Amino acid sequence: MLPPTADVSVRPAVPGDETRIAHIQLAAWRTAHADVLGEVVLGSLDEDAFVAQWAQAVTAPPGPGYHVLVACDGPHLVGFASVAPIPAPDPTDAPAGVVLALEVDPQAQRGGHGSRLLAAAVDLLRADGADQVQTWVIEGDAAREQFLEGAGLGPDGLTRRLATGPGPDEEAHVVVERRWYAGI
Repeated sequence: MLPPTADVSVRPAVPGDETRIAHIQLAAWRTAHADVLGEVVLGSLDEDAFVAQWAQAVTAPPGPGYHVLVACDGPHLVGFASVAPIPAPDPTDAPAGVVLALEVDPQAQRGGHGSRLLAAAVDLLRADGADQVQTWVIEGDAAREQFLEGAGLGPDGLTRRLATGPGPDEEAHVVVERRWYAGI
């Protein structure tokens, strides 16, 4: 007799998943990025707008190679990832792919869901011909950096600055992100 196994899986997102995806994204951001994004920015996030954006991503992706995946623990959706292609600068080169988002419900973290999502995302990118995976990490997100490093990704030195809205003094609040990558 086989020992019991956990009923965990990753599947493509389907219509109806968007509300839970948006809820997980906002909960994860409020937990992981409270210090960096601040109360003003986090308090201004509109969950209905996130739901609408995820519904669009699930039902009408902008093109081939765009995918939204969800992680399930039994019947419960506990995480999600989205990926997109990055066209090769030279037509003779293989394209790359980017993990646009990867979040796990804070209550379900450390259960392997993030690793399963990342592995499934990389499998999709490979199937679409990509030879590299990239993602962006908010500066100071040590937990995400540790997760990515454990999965074989590393920073490549590129950074970008994103304005996220007004800060507490009404000046633009800017977040720095660092790009991480790996060959696949």
